[in-house]
Amino acid sequence: MHATNSSLRKLTAMGLLVALSVLLIWQIHFPIFPAAPWMEYDPADIPIFIGTFLFGPAAGLLLTVVAAAIQAVTVSASAGPIGFLMHVFATGSFCLVAGNIYRTHKTHKGAILALAAGVAVMTVTMMIWNIIFTPIFMGAPREAVMAMLVPVILPFNLIKAGANAVVTLLLYKRISRLVKNPGGQGLTNQADSANIVTEK
Repeated sequence: MHATNSSLRKLTAMGLLVALSVLLIWQIHFPIFPAAPWMEYDPADIPIFIGTFLFGPAAGLLLTVVAAAIQAVTVSASAGPIGFLMHVFATGSFCLVAGNIYRTHKTHKGAILALAAGVAVMTVTMMIWNIIFTPIFMGAPREAVMAMLVPVILPFNLIKAGANAVVTLLLYKRISRLVKNPGGQGLTNQADSANIVTEK
């Protein structure tokens, strides 16, 4: 019975995180660089990053796919299948890298390392996929996209992923407390789920 309740709470929490992700991109999205107005910052990855720390990299990847699918047919429908794929590749790479690091290093330093590694991998991943997909999506020459890699695409993805990672670091402890069951055991069945901001 306890396992059933925990699973139900976990599914409920994951559903809420997906809903929050969709709500955030609907309410908050804006370009950072005038040279690339189609590249918009949004905080939709924050709930997914938090879910990854709470439930692990596999759950984070699942959250990514579900949120990206919903966004692709609602608030981000104009991006089409390419937008869906780029979202999954970018955020999914972050979740797999950061989630696996944090799973084995559940400390404040481990969280920072995990988030930093996730930002780096996500940035590199998006540079690669922009080279592949942006010429198709924008109908622009690949050479033009290559010329934007360092001055626009690289800093944009560093800023976007970095900002979302910092907010995740600040909010994770509070969110982790909300998903604990009445017995005090976290839904991840890890007593140190809040150690992200307490351990050194």
